[in-house]
Amino acid sequence: MYLPKHFLVEDRGILLKVMGEYPLATLIGNTDSELEINHIPLVVSKDGQYLHGHIARMNPLTKLAQAGEVKVTAIFHGPHAYITPAWYPSKYETGKVVPTWNYAVVHVQGVLSLKEDPQWIRQHVSQLTDTHEPIYQSDWKLDDAPEDYVQMMLKAIVGIEIKISSLVGKFKLSQNRTPSEYGGVIQNLKQSSLEDLQAMLKLMKQD
Repeated sequence: MYLPKHFLVEDRGILLKVMGEYPLATLIGNTDSELEINHIPLVVSKDGQYLHGHIARMNPLTKLAQAGEVKVTAIFHGPHAYITPAWYPSKYETGKVVPTWNYAVVHVQGVLSLKEDPQWIRQHVSQLTDTHEPIYQSDWKLDDAPEDYVQMMLKAIVGIEIKISSLVGKFKLSQNRTPSEYGGVIQNLKQSSLEDLQAMLKLMKQD
């Protein structure tokens, strides 16, 4: 990843927060002939040292992990937004401005291993639902489904654990613009009701 110094974020707390708020990750593993790419929600362990998730037993990544050590990269995609040059005061002064795209991503590298224990898998899936159901004002629990159906579904998946070896973020948030241009972006984001732009505003104000 091309990473200019002014976009580099290494604060582990900030990175883990983005990963928690945007858990759907792009998981990339190397095979002998190609990249194996999956899109799955990943949960950060309480100690911040591991990522936990699950994949279908039929997923090629399962067979790859059974054959030996698998090095993977997980990419977490945070807020992003198109930034129009109309928001820069310099547009009206020199006209020498162009559009850009602001975004926040976190790259996590590590070694993936499988978790076959049925109790571990069930606890992991329960954690996922217990975390996200309240967002929809719902109290659905895994135990609400018929047990035989739950067992059938759990047998079709396998747990994964990724031991984190490196963690780096790229937060491109107009840090390379002049104070007046940065202020112009902030001012216009405040005036927008679009959810994506409000998420970008929140991140820029925390930066």
